[in-house]
Amino acid sequence: MGDGLTDRVAMPGDLSVRAVGGLVAAAALLGYGLVGPTPAGMSPAIRRVLSVFLLALVLWLTEPVPYVVSSALSVTLLYALGVADTFAAAATGYASSLVFFLLLLLLLSNSISSVGLDRRVAQRLLAGEQTPRQTYRSLAAHVLMLAAFVPSAMARAVTFIPIVERLVDAYGLGEGSGFERGSFLLLGHVNPIASMALMTGGGMALVTSEIVTASVRPVTWVEWAVLMIPPTLALFGLGTVAAAAFSSVDGETTVATADGSGAPTGESSPLGDPAAEAAGSTREQRIVAVVMAATVLAWIVGSFVGIPTVVPAAVAVFALSLPGVGVIGTEDVRDVSWGVVFLIGAMLSILDVMESTGTLDYVVETLTRAVPFAALAHWQVVAVLLALAVGIRVLFSTASAAIVVTLPIVLEFADAFGVARVPLALSVLLVVGATTILPFNTSAVLVSMDRGPLSHRDVVSFGLVTMALSLVVVAASWLLYWPLVL
Repeated sequence: MGDGLTDRVAMPGDLSVRAVGGLVAAAALLGYGLVGPTPAGMSPAIRRVLSVFLLALVLWLTEPVPYVVSSALSVTLLYALGVADTFAAAATGYASSLVFFLLLLLLLSNSISSVGLDRRVAQRLLAGEQTPRQTYRSLAAHVLMLAAFVPSAMARAVTFIPIVERLVDAYGLGEGSGFERGSFLLLGHVNPIASMALMTGGGMALVTSEIVTASVRPVTWVEWAVLMIPPTLALFGLGTVAAAAFSSVDGETTVATADGSGAPTGESSPLGDPAAEAAGSTREQRIVAVVMAATVLAWIVGSFVGIPTVVPAAVAVFALSLPGVGVIGTEDVRDVSWGVVFLIGAMLSILDVMESTGTLDYVVETLTRAVPFAALAHWQVVAVLLALAVGIRVLFSTASAAIVVTLPIVLEFADAFGVARVPLALSVLLVVGATTILPFNTSAVLVSMDRGPLSHRDVVSFGLVTMALSLVVVAASWLLYWPLVL
């Protein structure tokens, strides 16, 4: 989804030090959960739940086994260690509408890519005479537009990377030019931000909205759009400008086009065969476009009449799977990123058990003794909690997983100290979604670094820039915008 999630696993005979260390740490945590001493003020049940929680985090972070396997083990341990009375109680997270909604959105996103609809939208990038800076701005606009239809930031990056490469060649720009570096920063760091505008825009938004609905109050599709579109547009715009400035994208050189194709005279369009463009969309593309438009309309109407957001998504997947349509088939279901589905279901299950056993309250009380939250002003409490979220975010290879782990704990603190929880949850989303310090933090950044001219220093430096911009947008939204609409 919007932040990408891979399901990597070490090959036999190729165990990394990190994987071995993860297995050893997981075994130690399991042993502590079984027979370890119980500290004063902690019940045996809380000790066991915390051991399972930490075991799951270690396995997810070190990835010695696929996410599906580590997630299934974590849920099973909740039951085996006796902290959940039944296996059904241990696996409650998988009964959440979030898990099914995420699965449906993955299928819908894959269908858009499989029929080439995303590519067709991208083919509208060039028109007439342009400078590299104008083309860069057009690229940003099309990435933002495509985010409304393609929830996966990784899919959007993969769609536009070949186009950027063709543009660099067609324009005769040197390797590592400002346009190329700026475009890859845009596709890697800024592109995932677009997924936060809509509740259905990607995994980050979907996870956040589900946790807010479960912990605070229900949030409709339209209300989410009202709350998040302006901050997201502001952050995306600032990130786009910052990437251009960071890379010194050329705004002076004119790319002359004698034929209006966007390519230099004598060159074919960098996007491919113009005849194919003129041939029009395929039957499958038209079907997917109509179904997706109807789904978005149903989400909007459903916000006013009470239709759960999962219902239009289920109907859309069913329609695209019908005989005679066949856009979604058995192979598409097999290719779904099951790792993200199982990981989120397992984390929701663990959080439910942490809530029922009083583990979250224990964690809040323990951290409160370590950090004098009561002596801090509200904005200072928010700053500490956002710093905690960023710290956890850097450890994870996906923002969705970091939010699942962080947000419930942050909301517990907000409730304890009287901080408004809805704007705090949205702030966590904006900051976590805009923070990519290490290349593996976001798959879109990883692929952009692999295919483009970016260095590790570029990734870290610009990641700090986008994080700083997110804090500016959060402060402005909290003070100026959200009070008007909440």
